[in-house]
Amino acid sequence: MPALILTHLGERMTQKVIIFDFDGTIADTVDALVSIANRLAVEFGYIQITPKDLTILRNLTSREIIKYSGISLLKIPFIVKKVKAELKNKIHELKPIPGIKEALTELQSEGYKLGIITSNSQENVNQFLKINNLDHLFDFIYSGITIFGKKTIINNVLRQKQLKPQEVIYVGDETRDIEASKKANIQVIAVTWGFNSPEVLAKQNPNFLVDEPHKLLKVIKSC
Repeated sequence: MPALILTHLGERMTQKVIIFDFDGTIADTVDALVSIANRLAVEFGYIQITPKDLTILRNLTSREIIKYSGISLLKIPFIVKKVKAELKNKIHELKPIPGIKEALTELQSEGYKLGIITSNSQENVNQFLKINNLDHLFDFIYSGITIFGKKTIINNVLRQKQLKPQEVIYVGDETRDIEASKKANIQVIAVTWGFNSPEVLAKQNPNFLVDEPHKLLKVIKSC
C-alpha cells in the first residue's frame, strides 16, 4: 500500500473526539438558570442571586460557589432535578451561543467526532439541539448529575466508546470541567463565553483558553 495512503489512514485512526459541555458552552442558558435558581431559593433555603452576586460567583470555583450560597450538599441532587424540570419549559426560548453552530459544523466537516456530557437532562438537550438544527452534529450525548465535576461520566464515556485519553479533548465553561478533565487525563479547552470568568478559568490551568467559538478549530488542530 502506498505510503501516502498509509499516512492518511493513520491520521484518520487518531482523529480526536471533541466532548462539549452543554449549558454555557453550546446553549446560552446562564440567564435562564439564574432566574430558575432564584425562584427555588426560598424552597431550598439558599440566597437569591443578585447581579452583584453573579459577578462574584463567576469568579469562584464550584466548591466556593456552594460555600458562598449556603446550599446544603444533601439538597443539590433535588435542586438539580427541579432546575432541569423547570428548564424544560424554557427550551424553546433558549438560543445557541453566537458562533457555536458554525464552529461545530466546521469541526464536523473536518472529520472530528462530537459528543456532549452534561448535568442537564438528555430530553432538554435533545429538544434544544432539534429546535436549533444542531442534532445532526453529535455522535453521542451523556447526561448525569454531578456536583463538583464530571470525571466519572468522562471515564464511563471513554470506556464505553473505547477511547484513549489522548484521543479526547473536552470543551467547557466552568472550573469543574477543567478539574474533571485533568483527573480523567484528557486535554481541556476552557471557553470564556459561559459561566466562569476568564480569570478564574485561567487559574485552573486548562490546556487552552478560548474566547471565541471560531477559534476552536485552530486550537484543536494544534493539539
